Amino acid sequence: MTSLRRRRRPTRSLPRRSRLPRAERERQTLEAAHALFAERGYAGVTMDDVADAVGVTKPLLYKYFGNKERLYLACMEPAGELLTRTVVDAVTPTTTPADALRAGLLAFFEFLDTDRDAWRVLFDETLPVSGEVAQRVAEYRDRITDLVATAVLSQLPPSGRVMDRSEVEALSAAVLGAAEALGRWWLRGEAISARKAAELLISTIEPGLRLRTRSSDETPGGR
Repeated sequence: MTSLRRRRRPTRSLPRRSRLPRAERERQTLEAAHALFAERGYAGVTMDDVADAVGVTKPLLYKYFGNKERLYLACMEPAGELLTRTVVDAVTPTTTPADALRAGLLAFFEFLDTDRDAWRVLFDETLPVSGEVAQRVAEYRDRITDLVATAVLSQLPPSGRVMDRSEVEALSAAVLGAAEALGRWWLRGEAISARKAAELLISTIEPGLRLRTRSSDETPGGR
């Protein structure tokens, strides 16, 4: 009996995969997905890619996020909120429409320079043109346009040549579109600094905005 007990080896457990709390696993998943969306674009990423990067099964990924669209939204929304706050915080203290334009564009390009991946996720050119993702991205763009338009309207002179809200919204949308296009160009090669790119756009638009928003007292022949 003694010899038998000596020959018996202790039972060894099979190695187990570590089990992380759900919140930690979700955080890891969002980090990996965010990096993939920024690198490849929405259209170039599959749920298999994300599952492989995180080291989880695809069913677990679907359990946590539902589908690829909702996973992307979970990555995109923090970037959208941060960009909106950044632009609003920059525009709010200004006192003239031209100053609001300048502050908003400088903030926009500072955000781009500070977090390229967040900008790429938010302004991804491979996003679907319809559905929940397209709707949410459009909402962020509309929010930024509306906030800038509201700031500009609040700073227009009370008399003279005053733009109405539809004109200001049209201008704000055009400026945001130009900033997006210039941001994509800048990311392709960073041939100039992000601030210089912003200054280039500002110097192109600002003179026309100043002219459009001058009061009659400031215009030639004004009273």
